[in-house]
Amino acid sequence: MTIKDTPQQWQVVATATPFRGNKTSVRTDDVVMPDGTVARRDYQVHPGSVAVLALDEAGRVLVLRQYRHPVRHKLWEIPAGLLDVPGENPLHAAQRELYEEAHVKAEDWRVLTDVYTTPGGCDEAVRIFLARDLSEAEGERFEVSEEEADMELARVPLQELVRGVLAGELHNNCLVVGVLALTAVLGGEGVSALRPAEAPWPARPFEA
Repeated sequence: MTIKDTPQQWQVVATATPFRGNKTSVRTDDVVMPDGTVARRDYQVHPGSVAVLALDEAGRVLVLRQYRHPVRHKLWEIPAGLLDVPGENPLHAAQRELYEEAHVKAEDWRVLTDVYTTPGGCDEAVRIFLARDLSEAEGERFEVSEEEADMELARVPLQELVRGVLAGELHNNCLVVGVLALTAVLGGEGVSALRPAEAPWPARPFEA
């Protein structure tokens, strides 16, 4: 038996969008269940995101600390951002986020993993990249604002992040998935077995 997620779409007999925000919205669908009944499902419609686990030559991961108002915490995270343009190449978006948030560039890019962050209540899909062969980006630093103006940067050994995840001290979804996935990769077939940086992504199709 192959364990694999498969696309499927149940019938929607009515839909509405009671809220539209700057980047996301809320949709209400009336969905036909297998027994023929109709159930209402409310969920956030999201453009999708990318995240970057940037690993340096010393085995340290580039992380940043940022205030997240919905959870009232400052969280340690890996660089990440929205797919601002429909159909945008996720690799290009990831390279942009690494530059804007950390003023860093990378020569080696691979797909680490793809996830749905909260499939019970949001359609957000995130592609997490592994970036290596890091160096300081050229030119002036990107000017940050709002929560990002208070951002802290650090480079932390991968195993220290794993320890923090398992101890319940680190909670950001992309950081947790990224560091545990990379640990599995390094203990298994190795980085060369990862998908190429522009591998297809059915959740958010794009042009190479």
